[in-house]
Amino acid sequence: MTRRWFITGGTPGNFGMAFAEAALEIGDRVVLTSRRPQELAAWAEQYGDRVLVAPLELTDAAQVQRAVRAAEDHFGGIDVLVNNAGRGWYGSIEGMDESALWAMFELNFFAVLSVTRAVLPGMRSRGKGWIVNVSSVAGLVSAPGFGYYSATKFAIEAVSDALRDEVAPHGISVLTVEPGAFRTNAYTGFANEPVNEPIPDYHDMLERVRATFIGMDGAQPGDPRRGARAVIAAMAQDPPPRRLVLGNSGYDAVIDTLENNLVDIRANETLSRSADFPT
Repeated sequence: MTRRWFITGGTPGNFGMAFAEAALEIGDRVVLTSRRPQELAAWAEQYGDRVLVAPLELTDAAQVQRAVRAAEDHFGGIDVLVNNAGRGWYGSIEGMDESALWAMFELNFFAVLSVTRAVLPGMRSRGKGWIVNVSSVAGLVSAPGFGYYSATKFAIEAVSDALRDEVAPHGISVLTVEPGAFRTNAYTGFANEPVNEPIPDYHDMLERVRATFIGMDGAQPGDPRRGARAVIAAMAQDPPPRRLVLGNSGYDAVIDTLENNLVDIRANETLSRSADFPT
């Protein structure tokens, strides 16, 4: 059965485009949203009426509602929502500019909720649907310099886990996707964004973070097209996974972190169990 996709973050060269093309490869139809829809016009032409490009500023709740209505009117409904759009700012926990902090949560977390809440009524009424929330390896493994970005993605993980159980009785599935380092345009901005850190004690640490991402730009091991196809393959499994980590290094980092967390928790089992009233 042909499915209708609604994908946020349709910037050329990023994961949104990879998801759109993977869906089109299997015969589905796609609504791809972007803040700059004119950049997608030539790409969309080759697919004719199978693609609708919709303008969307994700932090504008009214625009979110209009884009979802336009998608539902055009294709008759939305079967798969991919919350892909997001951005990462870097900085120390102590010194990061508060406006950047709030902007990151607005885009990476609250906008995801806004789109999800707009799409769910239609899915519930039809008794089926998919929510694919693109988190990050950083949503399971936090790193110095990216604590607040990780916090937005950890929040996506938590909401997705609760949402999965809430909507399952209505025929809706939720998959959280955690990409590692993928060859998209996500790292290109680091070269043009010098360290903006008001506390000198953190400056060297953030310079190392910035240099690492500049050095990786264009050489990331992850292939967005293969990543998007892996997500579609995961959706076809019975039962489907709750989450899917993408990429070798990302997979290894997540496994190492979770295993170390278990070791740490189990090492203090006696203290943990001592906190209850005596039985």
